[in-house]
Amino acid sequence: MSARLQPRGDYEVVIGLEVHVHMRTASKLFSPAPVRYGELPNHATHPLDLGMPGVLPVLNRRAVELGVRAALATHCKVHSRSIFARKNYFYPDLPKGYQISQYEEPLATEGWLEIEAPSADGTPHTVRVGLTRIHIEEDAGKSIHDAAIAGSAGSHVDLNRAGVPLLEIVSEPDLRSPEEAAAYLRKLRALLRWADVSDADMEKGQFRCDANVSLRRHGAAQLGTRTELKNLNSFRFVEEALYAEIARQAALLDGGGRVVQATMHYDPVRRATRVMRLKENADDYRYFPDPDLVPLVIAESEIDAVRRALPELPEDRRARFESEHALSGYDARLLTESRALADFYEAAAIRSGQPKVVANWMLRDVLAQLKERDCEIDATQLTPDALAKLIALVEDGRVTAASARPLVAVLIERGVDPETLVRERGLEAVSDTGLLEAAADEVIAAHPEVVAQIRGGDARGLNFLMGQLMKRTEGKANPKAVREILARKLAG
Repeated sequence: MSARLQPRGDYEVVIGLEVHVHMRTASKLFSPAPVRYGELPNHATHPLDLGMPGVLPVLNRRAVELGVRAALATHCKVHSRSIFARKNYFYPDLPKGYQISQYEEPLATEGWLEIEAPSADGTPHTVRVGLTRIHIEEDAGKSIHDAAIAGSAGSHVDLNRAGVPLLEIVSEPDLRSPEEAAAYLRKLRALLRWADVSDADMEKGQFRCDANVSLRRHGAAQLGTRTELKNLNSFRFVEEALYAEIARQAALLDGGGRVVQATMHYDPVRRATRVMRLKENADDYRYFPDPDLVPLVIAESEIDAVRRALPELPEDRRARFESEHALSGYDARLLTESRALADFYEAAAIRSGQPKVVANWMLRDVLAQLKERDCEIDATQLTPDALAKLIALVEDGRVTAASARPLVAVLIERGVDPETLVRERGLEAVSDTGLLEAAADEVIAAHPEVVAQIRGGDARGLNFLMGQLMKRTEGKANPKAVREILARKLAG
């Protein structure tokens, strides 16, 4: 087994992640206010979100269903009984003075996620990352300190985000490098999107991460003092921030100092971390069960109903692609990077009847176009039926693969009928036998030395003659027919 990558040779790095995910609901967790992004500040609120007196929270059933869905997708144990608690702290963007969350009795515990991450020798290794808990809570509002955004100097508060349903997913301290942390986040984000739990749009703040990191001497059993990096909202920032904090802690320890438990801020310009505040402990939040909310009780039949409604998960889809479509593990993994891509491939494979051929086109041509555009396949005009039709035109010899491959970009942009496109561009394959026979005679006559080599037992020249004949037909001749005609004439 390859060695796990360690960014600091003197110390073992220990990382645990707390991920906050906006669930895909139409309304907020405890109020009927809409969940909308890009709205004018404080235009998607409700008296309950504003902390007005006399209002009572009503739990959003859809948020509970999505929470259970996320727990099942990550192999967690879903508890039939969980408790909502008040987490007390005082920020301007928290008008109630507390956040409704779960503490001692969360929705789910004891899950896991397997990731692949780079090793010291460059080869990937597999890590099973334990999930301590998944619990439901409401999001806080947002403080704005940028006058260009707020419209005037000073700090402003936007409460549109207050009350948006959140899942907090807490990992065990099983990660040992920033690269593993980023791989875990990518895997978790893809899985939550696959299961329709969240859009997990990081630019909209729907997928955010707090990272806990500590160092200990290699072989030591006791964990070091941890610090927490708050609100990291890109995979690149997670890696950069972790490397910066690891370097800071290592320098402290090397100099005989000690790490103090604190909340850290990462400055991407300086690529350094600094202390924001000394870290609060759970006692500082004075958790107690919310007196306005009864315990959340979920019947086993309701959990089973959510389990039955889950889509086929990536690992299962990957295994099925390998067994039913004879794909390699690598190809199956690429085609299940997203649910939209896997669904597209399978639909095209069914229409074509040639799953391996469709996979080749997807992996070679379609993914290249998606990467160039930096988009998902469901954001394009390409349909499974159109791709299957284009492949059929190639397989039937009506257009060459060389002529058909550039058409993938056109289908992605415009979504036109492949057959019409081939006809409009004059790309139909040359199938006139007489024309091909005459072109073959011309090529053979023009290159007697190559013909002599072939007839002398060196077959490598056949490809050269094929290339010359294809040039004469502007690449429109069927390569199989060209090879057969040349081979027959050379043998004669």
